Order: sequence, then structure tokens, then C-alpha cells
Amino acid sequence: MPLIFWLVPLSAALALLFAYGFFRQMMKHEEGTDMMKKIAEHVRKGASAYLRQQYKVVIVVFLVITVIFSILAYGLGVQNPWVPFAFISGGFFSGLAGFFGMKAATYASARVANACRNSLNQGLRLAFRSGAVMGLVVVGLVLVDISVWFFILNQFIPETADGYKLMTITAVMLTFGMGASTQALFARVGGGIYTKAADVGADLVGKVEAGIPEDDPRNPATIADNVGDNVGDVAGMGADLFESFAASILATALLGAAAFLGAGADMQFNAVIAPMLIAAIGTLLSIAGVFMVRTKEGATQKQLLHSLGFGVNVSAVLIVVFAFIILYYLGLPNYIGIWGSIVIGLLAGIGIGQSTEYFTASAYKPTQRIAASSNTGPATVIISGVGTGLISAAVPLGIIVVAITLAYGFATPELFSFAAEHINFGLYGIGIAAVGMLSTLGITLATDAYGPIADNAGGNAEMCGLGPEVRSRTDALDALGNTTAATGKGFAIGSAALTALALLASYFEEVRMMYVKFLGMPETLINDVPAIEAAFIDFVYHFEIHLMNPKVIVGIFLGVMAVFLFSGMTMNAVGRAAQKMVDEVRRQFKTIAGIMEGTAEPDYARCVEISTKGAQKEMLVPSLVALLIPVIVGLVFGVAGITGLLIGTISSGFALAIFMANAGGAWDNAKKFVEEGNHGGKGSDNHKATVIGDTVGDPFKDTSGPSLNILIKLMVMASVVTVGVAVSYSLL
Repeated sequence: MPLIFWLVPLSAALALLFAYGFFRQMMKHEEGTDMMKKIAEHVRKGASAYLRQQYKVVIVVFLVITVIFSILAYGLGVQNPWVPFAFISGGFFSGLAGFFGMKAATYASARVANACRNSLNQGLRLAFRSGAVMGLVVVGLVLVDISVWFFILNQFIPETADGYKLMTITAVMLTFGMGASTQALFARVGGGIYTKAADVGADLVGKVEAGIPEDDPRNPATIADNVGDNVGDVAGMGADLFESFAASILATALLGAAAFLGAGADMQFNAVIAPMLIAAIGTLLSIAGVFMVRTKEGATQKQLLHSLGFGVNVSAVLIVVFAFIILYYLGLPNYIGIWGSIVIGLLAGIGIGQSTEYFTASAYKPTQRIAASSNTGPATVIISGVGTGLISAAVPLGIIVVAITLAYGFATPELFSFAAEHINFGLYGIGIAAVGMLSTLGITLATDAYGPIADNAGGNAEMCGLGPEVRSRTDALDALGNTTAATGKGFAIGSAALTALALLASYFEEVRMMYVKFLGMPETLINDVPAIEAAFIDFVYHFEIHLMNPKVIVGIFLGVMAVFLFSGMTMNAVGRAAQKMVDEVRRQFKTIAGIMEGTAEPDYARCVEISTKGAQKEMLVPSLVALLIPVIVGLVFGVAGITGLLIGTISSGFALAIFMANAGGAWDNAKKFVEEGNHGGKGSDNHKATVIGDTVGDPFKDTSGPSLNILIKLMVMASVVTVGVAVSYSLL
């Protein structure tokens, strides 16, 4: 193993070390008054109880899938025997990342509220560094798992003269990504259902019917709402981006092994470790960027956004420089073009983030127009939000189109050559663009995890009756968190699109591996060429992957169907769980004497229990649908049908996810804009109208929307891992 490879595990170790350091620093801060400590303890216990229940369900699902993979590997011989173990490790580390992030967030919220009693800057820095625990744990654990698996497989998989050893290694490691995807989907769907059931109940009954503030301690659902922010937006988002980061690196490594097959062992090896090294350098730069975030007292929303953006942008600029040095050192052919693909990925991520900020932040006209539409009631608020969300999807889609074209063109040996023999190089460019976009994930995810920490801090301040100056500071941090959360969702969805395309390309490399290694048919003719010599385009011709093939068309429609079916199921799941929460909150207001007077404490535990049971019950079916559809389509329509399925899923899923995330974020910040004193302020009819709009947007932005970016990657992953079924047993 060359010396430079050890930069990957070293970066992982440093990320985990700094995450632990930030956690210890945060724990040294005071939680505040006894009441603040009590509220924080309620939230911690609720979040831990929920995750324990979720992991029990997930463990059963993982055991069943592992048995199926074992049958495919050891019984039918259409899968590598290492696959079941890689699958389990991916799920384990993904769940671990979410757990650590949630633990840090639940300990941080009261401490951030207490810090805001002193200054806005103290609150911002503490919230952000607590969020950095999540970001650095995610990237650290991804790089640990990749390093360990790469080292182990490199030792145990035998050398081959044809260069297929590295393809075998990277193909097995992709299964690690599927384990992470499966865990992430359960975390996102379950956490999203939990948090939105509580949020809708708290808003509709508390704000609209009872006329009390969002985080008023008299509201029985307020603890469940705060717990939901942690299990959905921290643990769920952490598992989500863990999976994106891992999948982009592993898919690009496989594409690198394929593109440089026959170019010499050293060159192929360098192409495989290039995405790992870029991710490692990005991790180190993310650590540096965390220390750059600070602000001044009385900062405006734009100044607060600039404070967070400064650390992110400095890290992004530096990764451009260091990526060039790495590629030059590795000596890859056309290293300048491949470096250009990385830059394109970074710019695309920034562009999508800026677009999301414009369409969701209350400082800009789209959200202000939604707030203004409240003059005529909730119907126009909803119509305006839907329209804004639909328009907002156009810009990220355009950015992704440009990014795909440029990343592909830069990476080809002859600049912008779309010749068939250069396809593998162009696809490697798309994959490494996804790695570039996610390279500074350590700090990007910190800005996202910051959001629910700030939200919980505001809730703690409200429930404990802290002064208006403190509440003003926590409100400023909370409003900023809404924007960073929406930006983070846009970033996650954008990275999902590029990652899914890289995974789609790797699907055909898995098809090739199936013939060459697992089925023992290396001489089978693929487009009149032996499988062991066949290129990417030969498999495309062999399986008739074109728009005149009805199997491809059927697959495309099934992919779109899967996206809308999954979205509808998760939305209805939130609706059913929210109805139970609304009924419970109304019951407590009617039957527990003294709640509204503040002389009796609501039954918070009952609301936490309703959200927990609702999430556990409702998350299973949508998640299993996502896992089963690729297998069924592969069994019936084969490789051509799967290709269409994935194209339909990626394209429609990306657009719908952007629409949902941005519409929901804009509705939320329109409500916040009114609460700041605009258009009548809190308690007015305008305010109630925007609360209803925000309630509609809750499952958009926190359940169905963010779950879609996992869905599109999980369906590709499931197709990749079960490729032997599609090749060997398809009916058509």
C-alpha cells in the first residue's frame, strides 16, 4: 500500500478526534437554570428512546437482507461472498454516525440557549461547533470504513493479470454503500414522520386554536416537537449524507478502476484512490473551516449567513488548490481535465446552495411574497408556496445539467469528446465531480446540523421564560437555521443526483463483473466481443438500452411511479400520525385542568409515545417498497428495464425533491417573517394563515422531500447489488 494512501485513515482519525474535542468543549458550558436542564433532559430521553425503537426494527430488516445476500453469494453463486459483511458494516457505521450526532445535538441545545444570555456570537459558535460534531463524525466514519475495507480486501482478494482485482474490490465495497443507504432511508422516513407528526400537532392546536407560542410549555406536543428535530434533522440527515459521501467515493473508485483498466496497475490504483484522497483533504480543510465561523452582536440575517458561508467557502477554495496537487502527484492522464470536473462539482454544490437560499430565506423576495399573500388567507399562502417551489426547481436542474455536461467533457482524453471509446473516462469525471461537491462535507453538514440545535435552543428559551433579548438572539439563530437546513437539503439532493448517475454508470461495470467473475462466462459474446474485453458501450448495445426498447420505456414509467408512490405514502403517513397527535393535544387541553393557566404540567410523555409508535408503524412499508421495486423490475424486465427504472427515478425524484424542500422551506420562513412583526405579526390572521402554510410544508421539507434523495440512491444501490438476479433470472 503506497504511503499516500495512509492520508485517508489519518484524516479519518483527525476528524473523529476534533469531533470529540468539540463535544468535550460543548459539555464544559453550563446548561443554565434548573428548568433549562429539565427541558433538555426530557428531549434527550425522548430522542434516545425513539432511536432505540428504530434500531430494533432496522436490525430485523438488516438480518433478513443479509440472509438474502448470503443465499445469493453462497447458494446461487451470483454475488461476491464478502457482500453480506460489507452490507452490515455500512448500515452499522451509518447508524453510529446518526447516533453520535443526535447525542451531541441534544446536549447542546440548552447550552446554546444559555450562551445566548451572554451574546449572539457565543450562541452561534457553540451551536455551529456542536453541529460540527455531526459533520466530522460522518466524514470520519466513512473514511474509516472505506480505509479498513480497502486494506482488508486488497490483502485477501488475489492478484489478477487482467486488472480485475481492483474492480472486484470496489464492486464489493459498493455494497457497504447499500447498507448505509438502507439505514439512512429508515432514519429519514422514520425521523421525518416522527418530527412532523409532533410539529403539526403543536402548530395546529397550540398556535392556531389555543393562540399560544410555538414552544410554550403549556403545549403538550412541544417536547415531542423538539425531540423530532433531533431524530429527523440530525440523526436522519447524518445517515443520509453519510451514505451520499460513501456512495460517491465508492462509485467513482469503481469507475476509475474500469476507465483505467489496461492502463497499468499503478495508474489504475491511482485512479481508484484519487476520490478517497480528495475526500481526505476535504475533511482536513473542513476542520480548518470550522474555526473561521464567528459573528458580531446584533448581526442581521445576511451577516449571519455570511458568517457561516465564510468557513464553507474558504474550505471550498482550498480544496480546489489541493485537489490539483493530488491529481498532479498521482500522475493521472488528463489530470487537468479531471481537476476541472472536481471544480465543476464544487461550483454546482455552491450554486444549488445559493439558489436554495434565494428561494427560501426571508431576506429575499420569493419568501416575502408568500408572507404578503397571507393578506388574503391560507389558500393564497399555499398557492404561492407551491408556485415558488415549482419555479425554484428549475435552477438546480439547470445547474445539474451544466455540471454533468462539463464534468463529463473535461474528463475525456480529448476535451469534450463524446466518442464511445471515451465513455468510461467521462463517467469517471461525473463521479469525481460528485466527490468534489461533497469533499467539504465536514463543514457543510455542520451548517445543516446547526439548524435543529438552534431550533431546540429557541424552544428551550421559550419554555423556560428567558428574557426578550435572549429570545431575540435565539430567534435570529433559529431563522438562520431554517435557511441552512433548506440549503443543506438542496445540497444533499444535488449531490444525490450526481452520485446516482455515477452509481448508474457503475451498474454496467457490475454487469461486466457478473460475466467475468461470478458467473464464470468471461468469453460470452457481448456485442460480438468477449465479455472480458467488452467496453461499456458494448453492454449498452447488447442489452438494447435505447428509447425504442419497450422494456426501457416501461422502466422509466415505473421509476416515475415509484417516486410518486413513495412520496404519497410518506405524506399520508405524516397525516395519519399528525391526526393522532392533534386529537391527543386537544384532549389534554380539555381534560387536564390548569394547563392554560400554567398551574398543571401537560403529559409530554404521551405525545412522545404517539410520535414514536406512529413513526415505527408508518416507516416500514415505504422503505420496503424502495427496496423491492428494483428487484422485481430486474426479475421481470432485466437489465434494460432496470436502466429505465433508474433513469426515471433519478430524473423525477431529483425534481420533485427540490420542489418539496424549497416550497416547505419558503413556507416556514414566510411564517418566521410574519412573526418578526411584518404583515400583522404574531397572533394576527396573517400569522395564522402562514402557520397553516408552514404546516402543509412540514412533510414536504422534512419527510417526503429529503427522503427522495435517499430513495434514488438506494434504488440504484439495490439494483447494483442484485445485478446477478437481473442478468441470470429475468423473465423478458
